[in-house]
Amino acid sequence: MTDRVSVKPLWTPSRNFVEQSNLKKFQNWLFVKKGLYFKNYHDLWDWSVTDLEDFWESIWQFNDIKSHSLYFDVLIRSSKDFIGTEWFRGATINYAEHIFRHKNTSRPAIMYQSEREALRELSWRELEKQVGAVAAFLRQAGVGVGDRVAGVLPNGPQAVIAFLATNSLGAVWSSCSPDFGTASILDRFQQIEPKVLFLTDGYTYNGKAYDKLPLIGDLIAQLPTVKKTVLLPFLNPQAKSVQTVLWGDVLKTPFSTLEFTPVPFGHPLWILYSSGTTGKPKAITHSVGGCLLEHFKVLSIHQNVKPGDRYFWYSTTGWMMWNFSVASMLVGATLVLYEGAAAFPNLNVLWDLAEKAKINHFGGGAAYYIACMKAGINLQGYKFNQLQTIGSTGSPLPAEGFEWVYKTFKKDVWLISLSGGTDICSGFVGGCPTLPLYAGEIQCRLLGCKLEAYDEKGQSVRNELGEMVITQPMPSMPIYFWNDPQNQRYRASYFEDYPGVWRHGDWIQITEREGVVIYGRSDATLNRDGVRIGTSEIYSAVESVEDIADSLVVCLEQEGGKYFMPLFVVPAKGQKLTDDLKSKINHELRTRFSPRHVPDAIYAISEIPYTISGKKMEAPVKKILMGINPAKVASRDTMRNPQSLDFFVKFAPEKLSV
Repeated sequence: MTDRVSVKPLWTPSRNFVEQSNLKKFQNWLFVKKGLYFKNYHDLWDWSVTDLEDFWESIWQFNDIKSHSLYFDVLIRSSKDFIGTEWFRGATINYAEHIFRHKNTSRPAIMYQSEREALRELSWRELEKQVGAVAAFLRQAGVGVGDRVAGVLPNGPQAVIAFLATNSLGAVWSSCSPDFGTASILDRFQQIEPKVLFLTDGYTYNGKAYDKLPLIGDLIAQLPTVKKTVLLPFLNPQAKSVQTVLWGDVLKTPFSTLEFTPVPFGHPLWILYSSGTTGKPKAITHSVGGCLLEHFKVLSIHQNVKPGDRYFWYSTTGWMMWNFSVASMLVGATLVLYEGAAAFPNLNVLWDLAEKAKINHFGGGAAYYIACMKAGINLQGYKFNQLQTIGSTGSPLPAEGFEWVYKTFKKDVWLISLSGGTDICSGFVGGCPTLPLYAGEIQCRLLGCKLEAYDEKGQSVRNELGEMVITQPMPSMPIYFWNDPQNQRYRASYFEDYPGVWRHGDWIQITEREGVVIYGRSDATLNRDGVRIGTSEIYSAVESVEDIADSLVVCLEQEGGKYFMPLFVVPAKGQKLTDDLKSKINHELRTRFSPRHVPDAIYAISEIPYTISGKKMEAPVKKILMGINPAKVASRDTMRNPQSLDFFVKFAPEKLSV
C-alpha cells in the first residue's frame, strides 16, 4: 500500500523552526514542570494516549485555562464505552471568554472579504461592542443557559458575533449555510428547538445572487419555538421582513459590559450535523470544555499558530471547519473570512486574498488544491512572504497534490494535511512541526488520540489497509446527540462494530514512519468536496419523484483525489429513465438540499439490494464497485434479494469515472 507515499521527504523542519515551535515549547514545559522527557514526537504521543489524565491536565495548565471553580477529577470513565465519560468535573468555564483574553489595539480581530465586498477589518473594540449588544438582545429575548440559538448566515463577521454572543450567555449555537434548502434547514433546526433565529436575506455564489427572503416565512412558521428572528441584509441593504428584527437594530441594544457566564466543562457549546444513512441528520452536541482543550491542542501545538498570526480556512457556516477556524482566535490569531465561491471570478481569488491579507496560515479543501493543480494556475508574481502553512482537509489529498504545493510555493512552506470530522469538531491526524513531511502521508496521529487501524478480525495492523478506530476517549467527542435520550443513535454511529471502541468509517494505513494514509470512507456516508452527506437526504428527495420507485447512492474515491457519486434508481412500473426524468431528480435534490447532493451520473436498475432486516446495502455495493471481492463484503444468506448484487458485480468499470 505504500506506493502512494514518497520515500524522500518533501519538507523537513529547520532546527530553528523546531526550537521555536509551540510543540517544542510544550515539551520543554513538560520537562521543567513535570520532569518528563521525550526524545521524539512518537514517545510524546505514546505518553499522551497512555496517561490520559496527566496529558489533558498538562494541556489545561500549559494554556492557562481559566476556570471559575476548581475541578476535582480530570477523567471519570464510562463503564461501557466512551459515552458518558466525564472530564474535569467541577470546572466551570466559558469558551468566548478565552477568545476575548486576546483583545488588543495593535491588530484586528477579524478580516473579511466576499464576492461583493473588498477586504476590510473589524477591530477588537468593535467586535466586543457588537458581541455585547447582541448578547444583550438575546438576554432580552429570554435566552439563557442551555437555550439554543440558530443561524442561517453567510461566512462573515456577523456569524462569529452571533456565536460569541450566544456562548457568552451559556447558550448553545448551531448554524447552517444559506445554500441549504428549506427542508434541509428544518431537518436540523426542528430537532434542537431554537429560541432565537438569525437569518440572511440571501447569498452570492459564482457571481449569482440567491434570494432567501421569500423563504423566511416558511422557516419561521415551522420553527414554533423561535421567539425572535433577526434578519441580516446581505444581498439588499434595504431588505426587510415584518416577522423579523433587523441586524442593525439589534446592534443598538444598550449594554454596560460584556460578561461571560461560566458553565460546567461538559455543558453543550454548539450543535453540528453529520447526516447518517437513516433518519434525520444527527445533531452532534459538543462540550464547551472538550472543544476548548482540543482546539488549544491542535491549533497551538500541531499547527503552530501564534498570537498575531493571521488564520484562514475556506469554509461555510455549515461545515465544522468554520467552527475550527473561529477557534484560531483562542490562541490569539486574527481570523480571516471569505464568503463566496473559491473559483469566482477565477481560482486565484483566494490566493489574492492570501497576499492582500498577509495570511500566515491558509487552509482549504483538498478538492480546491486539486482544481488549482489541474487548471495549471499561475501564481508567478505572488510573494507569499507571510505564508507559513498550507492546510488541507475534507478529503484525502493525493501524493501529486502534496508535490504540486512544493512545486508551486516556497520550499519552506509547511503543508498540513488534517483529517478529523464533525464528530469531534477537530482532527484525529494532522501536522507535526518537528517531523518531516512525505508526499501522500499525513505526518502523525495527534496527541491524545489513540488511533489504530483494525483488520477484519479487530486486530491492530501496520502497513496494511484497515478500519480507522479510536481506542481511548477524547474530551471533544460528542457529549450526546440532541434528542437521543438513550444514546441509541450515538452508540449505533460509532460503537456497534467493535465493543468499547470508536469506529470512524475511514480506510487508513499507518506507515512504518507512524504517519497515516487515508484511502476514503469505508461506510455508506457520502463525501462531496469534504462535506459529508447522509444517504437518507438523497433518498427522501429522489423517492419523492413520482416516477421513481426506489434508489441507492454511493460515493467512490478515485485516483488523483477525484470523487464519483453515482445514483442507481428503480423507475416506477411502466416508466423509463429518460433525460427529462434525470433532470427532474437533479432539480429536486438541488432545490430541497444543495448542489452537492446532485449525483455525477444516474443509472436505471431493476432492484436495490436489501438485507433481510430491510436495510439498503450501500457499503457492500460501494466496496464491490471499488473492486473488492463480493464474497468478502456481503453474505447472500443475510440478503432479502441476493441476486440484486449481480448488477453491481457486472457493472462496467469504465462507467465509473467523472
